[in-house]
Amino acid sequence: MTKPLLIPNKGVAAVFLFAFASLYTQIPGLYGTEGILPARRTLRPQGKGPWQQLWDTPTLLWEAPRLGLDTAQGLELLCLLGTLLALGALLLRQLRHSLIYLLLWAAYLSVCQVGQVFLYFQWDSLLLETGFLAVLVAPLRQPPYHKQPLQGRLAGASPHEGLPFWLVRWLLFRLMFASGVVKLTSRCPAWWGLTALTYHYETQCLPTPASWFAHHLPVWLHKLSVVATFLIEIAVPPLFFAPARRLRLAAFYSQVLLQVLIIITGNYNFFNLLTMVLTTSLLDDKHLAAESGNSRHKKTPASWPKALLGLLGLLLELTVYGLLAYGTVHYFGLEVDWEQHTVHSRTTFTFHQFSQWLKMVTLPTMWLGGASLAWELLAALWRWTQVRGWLRQLCTAVQLSIFGAATVAMFLVSLVPYSYMEPSTHGRLWTGAHSLFGTVEHLQLANSYGLFRRMTGLGGRPEVVLEGSYDGHQWTEIEFMYKPGNVSRPPPVVVPHQPRLDWQMWFAALGPHTHSPWFTSLVLCLLQGSEPVIRLIQNDVARYPFHKQPPTYVRAHRYKYWFSQPGEQSQWWRRQWVEEFFPPVSLGDPKLDSLLRQFGLQDKSPRRARSSNNSLAHALHWVRKQLFSLEAPTLLWGLILTVGAIRVMQALLGPRSSPPPREEKHRPAPKKDPGAATDQAAPATNNHNSGSQTSRRKK
Repeated sequence: MTKPLLIPNKGVAAVFLFAFASLYTQIPGLYGTEGILPARRTLRPQGKGPWQQLWDTPTLLWEAPRLGLDTAQGLELLCLLGTLLALGALLLRQLRHSLIYLLLWAAYLSVCQVGQVFLYFQWDSLLLETGFLAVLVAPLRQPPYHKQPLQGRLAGASPHEGLPFWLVRWLLFRLMFASGVVKLTSRCPAWWGLTALTYHYETQCLPTPASWFAHHLPVWLHKLSVVATFLIEIAVPPLFFAPARRLRLAAFYSQVLLQVLIIITGNYNFFNLLTMVLTTSLLDDKHLAAESGNSRHKKTPASWPKALLGLLGLLLELTVYGLLAYGTVHYFGLEVDWEQHTVHSRTTFTFHQFSQWLKMVTLPTMWLGGASLAWELLAALWRWTQVRGWLRQLCTAVQLSIFGAATVAMFLVSLVPYSYMEPSTHGRLWTGAHSLFGTVEHLQLANSYGLFRRMTGLGGRPEVVLEGSYDGHQWTEIEFMYKPGNVSRPPPVVVPHQPRLDWQMWFAALGPHTHSPWFTSLVLCLLQGSEPVIRLIQNDVARYPFHKQPPTYVRAHRYKYWFSQPGEQSQWWRRQWVEEFFPPVSLGDPKLDSLLRQFGLQDKSPRRARSSNNSLAHALHWVRKQLFSLEAPTLLWGLILTVGAIRVMQALLGPRSSPPPREEKHRPAPKKDPGAATDQAAPATNNHNSGSQTSRRKK
């Protein structure tokens, strides 16, 4: 096994860029003084010392008043700084530094502390955990860019660098394995009946146009896709730690395939992009060198020990693939119907059998992780013994000790949330791990995961439709930009943006409005005509039906939505009225006031007077004014295109000469006339285009 590459820090920076920029566009409507859940209510000093207060609620927003800003303005400042730092890390190699990723992680943690229900998503926790690992993986000092191929650069890497990178692979394993297990432990009939995908494309939060087409695929193909999902999420993740390199590569491509299909058929913001960043931990320098054309090793006849190892590796691969195929056919009853050209599938095991299997394998998977980490520690120790020079060996020993201890501690902390999926194993876990996890739990260094636990909307997609009226008799629907409403409007594509109000509207539709207290605050904001909240619904205020005057009354109904059938003209959806979701209310209505008091949404705290001569507040207001007319997806895609254009310019204008091939390095130069071409005497410079290197060698 070759030494793994360092984490693709550019990928982590890109995800931070999307997360900060997406949230920035929504801060006034979500957390401003006229927003749904004003952030200033969340940070109230409790009479503690500053350091204790910061530890209990770790957010940099405690310092906003010192800058003359309220909490919402502090949020804007953090998001802007986070966007700029992430953009710089994307474009400049010198900024892919541990300190930069520490600032990005601290800024996003600060935001999540006051984000309330709009930031209670698993991908926010996943970004925090990944961002902290990026701090450990990123170098403290960027080494000079050597004029040598990829493998040569990595050969001189520090012995400890593989340790925090291993944590990335362990995080990917926990994410995927737990996501597969919870689908079955939830006892959801759709997952057990293999029919989940016959509902998923239609009932997910924000479908894409491709969801409509995927929804109308044959049922047998949907069921087979569920089987493939279980295979990729439960059976494949242990291969992340396989000793055979090609098994890890097979696991990598299967995970990437799953994430790409999810991106095409659903708007899941930056989550799938972040997961694909994690999957690169399954690659190694040898694979990427071959992909980039940097592999210049000549094929030489293998010695008999290598040939024997290769044969054993091939036998191991064939055995694993055979077991996966047999297990899939056996446990899901796969039968091919050649006449109908279909594949029949069904679950052949019971919930009790699966529970017993989970009890049997949960602890061994922890031991598998521990054994893999022990091997990584031994490999790092062996690399340390190869270091020459006592001073350098002493420095690397200190680094190895620090990073080794941090890696082991992070592994122990992660075992606690990982064991949540199997209660008996959680109870038997070492008490030291529980204590360590309890100490740092509020920092979200390790989290539990379990995506798509239960399939909702089995009888139709529930959807809340808001309506407003001036007289209480004629009602006008209030249409959102992204969530389903108008049956004739196609589903949008908004990735990597996450419209957080639209997402919460999806959750609100799953139960009574009392389960979503923020909804009452939304109704109040619409009655008051709050422009920041209106821009969450329609960025182009002119398209909002009550932009000239706020409605006198607001109410909400629950509908059931279904995708239209093929052949229905000009319609993407069908819908049917179900019930009243929120009663008609107006300003001063006792029902509305009672709900506001019940949920603690009445604003009794005095608003802090804004300083009229605060230059930082004026700067934030000016930036907001320049960007407010842009829809968030347009802004994010503009950033993506800007980064792409700058990278192209860097590639075109940067130095392009390539180093001579290694095999010619010690070959004496032929004598030449001094007046001849001096290409050989020209100094070799950094070249970011591996394709140009290859083409020059061929010439």
